[in-house]
Amino acid sequence: MTTIAVIGAGPGLGAAVARRFGREGFDVALVSRNHERTRALAEELTAAGVTARGFAADVRDPKALAAALDTAHTELGPIEVLQYSPVPQRDFMLPVLETTHTDLVGPIEFSVYGPVAAVQQVLPGMRALGRGTVLFVNGGSAVVPHPDRAGTSVAFAAESAYGHLLHDTLAAEGIHVAQLIIPGAIVPGHPRKDPAVLADTLWELHRSRHGYRHYADDLDA
Repeated sequence: MTTIAVIGAGPGLGAAVARRFGREGFDVALVSRNHERTRALAEELTAAGVTARGFAADVRDPKALAAALDTAHTELGPIEVLQYSPVPQRDFMLPVLETTHTDLVGPIEFSVYGPVAAVQQVLPGMRALGRGTVLFVNGGSAVVPHPDRAGTSVAFAAESAYGHLLHDTLAAEGIHVAQLIIPGAIVPGHPRKDPAVLADTLWELHRSRHGYRHYADDLDA
């Protein structure tokens, strides 16, 4: 049995992805700063018949994130799928002319150092399996920079470039890397942006293993 690790797991998309992959037989590692939340979610999943564990780590602390993923591997087994989808902090979204170099530290730690640390931690295990999937989930500013959200616009662009480089480099090893762009908010009941619908989309990206960038909805939606 292999594991999906959901970085930034919460009650919306993270929970939906955990349930979707759990139905397919994956064990689930839930990683978030809020250990109480991940532990409660793990208990809900366990009650529904999914093997799940919660782990605490701040994505802006690469050593803590790597340690959480290492513990997840030990407790649950090899991580075949890594999803990186934490929600950015509001103070990352300042207008461009009000954004100083120090204001970019947090977004870069969040959207570049975190993903790199996570991928580097799970990559040896994926190579040992001979397969794997890395899923990056980003907002629309990863594609169309927004002048009022400079931090995420800059950092998401860097994360996108890193993911694309991984996609091109790792494909020959059977490791698929994909990005899902979700314009605007995740909306319960929305035909394309409901958490369960998005979880189905992410499952299909893992299953079909085709292309790097995908869109959950139109960019102007």
